[in-house]
Amino acid sequence: MTTPLPETYDLIVVGLGPGGEEVAERMAEAGWSVLGVDRHLVGGECPYYGCIPSKMVIRGAAVLAEGGRVNILSSGRADIAPDYRPVGTRIRDEATDNWNDKVAVERFERLGGTFVRGAGQLAGRADDGSVKVDVGGSTYRAPHVVISVGTSPAIPPIPGLAELRGKGGPESPIWTNRDVLRAPEAPASMVVLGGGGIGVELAQAFGRFGTRVTVVEASERMVSVEEPRASEVLAEVFRREGIELHLGVGATAVGAGGDGVEVTLANGSTVTGEKMLVCVGRRSNLADVALDKVGLDPSARTLDVDDQMRVVGVNGLYGIGDITGRGAFTHVSVGQA
Repeated sequence: MTTPLPETYDLIVVGLGPGGEEVAERMAEAGWSVLGVDRHLVGGECPYYGCIPSKMVIRGAAVLAEGGRVNILSSGRADIAPDYRPVGTRIRDEATDNWNDKVAVERFERLGGTFVRGAGQLAGRADDGSVKVDVGGSTYRAPHVVISVGTSPAIPPIPGLAELRGKGGPESPIWTNRDVLRAPEAPASMVVLGGGGIGVELAQAFGRFGTRVTVVEASERMVSVEEPRASEVLAEVFRREGIELHLGVGATAVGAGGDGVEVTLANGSTVTGEKMLVCVGRRSNLADVALDKVGLDPSARTLDVDDQMRVVGVNGLYGIGDITGRGAFTHVSVGQA
């Protein structure tokens, strides 16, 4: 028989990404009773689908590119045969434990924390004024509640896209960053929708592993938030490396076709690939938290916080990470924690 969990804590943290995990662990270490809640993987996007596995891909791609320069820069000779499978294996075995967070959960519990797997939602206030949180039908409460639910890959409302994607995963023809970094091998061809930071780094890396890559970006230039010259240099390098660019034109429809996915562009042309990688930004997960239960706008994309991360106008509620709108970076989230 499973022993019921306590209902009352000093602190509840909803969302154990980098920032949520940091504040939960530090406060548990300091002797507070802490309940950590997450519906997915403790540690969040960075170790499983972002910073760490993507840099393993990029490092491997950079080695391939550098090896290809041996014949130019030295009197030696190198024959390069790209193979993504060792990288996919390293990501699975070394970086993510096959996308298993057992080590992270046990670390938190050794510090004295209590972990619950599930989607945490605000549930109003208890009679003593503490904030209530519902997880899978069980209600917990604490005088301090931290919301750190982060963001998820955005899927734009392009006709046919959501239907073709289905439930996602590496087997789906439509990928997000979460799917591409779980792939065991590189596809033969790939359309990358979005020329921001995530899209361009993965486009170049997979191109170097032998994938025929096409980038579609609605803006006139890639990485449009950076200096124009940076976009120019990037475009020059991409074209030199054989990456096809369609800039200043958006996608109007997506369907099965060609090698796997056929994308219709606003100018009437089409591009195809075995896979389509969607990198058009992130959506806030705040809509899943039931903000209205504490008097906040349930459609809010960010939380208004003060310099101590307290949510303005709601006693006992704090916000950290992407949902504060202060920079969607791991180091920002941990600093806020």
